[in-house]
Amino acid sequence: MSISSIDPHIAAILDSPSAPQLAAHLNAALAVEKSRRLQFYEDIDDDVKAEFINGEVVIHSPVKKEHTDAVGNLYMLLATFVRTNQLGYVGYEKVMIALSRNDYEPDVVYFGPDKAKEFQKGHWKHPAPDMVVEVVSDGTELRDRGVKMEDYAAHAVGEYWIIDPVGESVEQYILHDGRYKLHLKAGQGPIASPVIPGFSIEIRAIFDEQLHLESLRRFL
Repeated sequence: MSISSIDPHIAAILDSPSAPQLAAHLNAALAVEKSRRLQFYEDIDDDVKAEFINGEVVIHSPVKKEHTDAVGNLYMLLATFVRTNQLGYVGYEKVMIALSRNDYEPDVVYFGPDKAKEFQKGHWKHPAPDMVVEVVSDGTELRDRGVKMEDYAAHAVGEYWIIDPVGESVEQYILHDGRYKLHLKAGQGPIASPVIPGFSIEIRAIFDEQLHLESLRRFL
């Protein structure tokens, strides 16, 4: 493998005569981080929403009603459609996603049938899902649009929705050549998932209770 074909960050290190020392420092830092991560697994419980991101434990603050409403409405729509059509598994809030370095608890996640069939009672650490939804707040938006977005793409999560519960809008990103491309940004009109076959709703059904109920009845 030539240096020109290597990730530019690695290539920059290899260009330095201190590459062996830098690699040793990196390995030592990652070993400490691994120990912290194992302790994180020991400390977490069902009562607190917590994530492990780049070596740090992130505890989430309570959310506002509009956040909870958006999560609940979308979860019910997704879960009802997926269960009715036997298309896999939908979880929310406390489903831990254990990626190669970080652990996340997204607002809503979808696993297709191939992954979902491996889940058993007592299962709590999940692989990369096929679709992730994050509902942003002031305290989470930078991570939702930054490290999480990068990490989900790196682990081949095929579809990523970012929901703004205050502005009542949805951004839909589709994975293309290892990167997310914005497919749709809107506050009304239909939205369809390429990852969940046949799933399509009106965006307003995420925010409007009457439209949510109408959409839910359509899936039942």
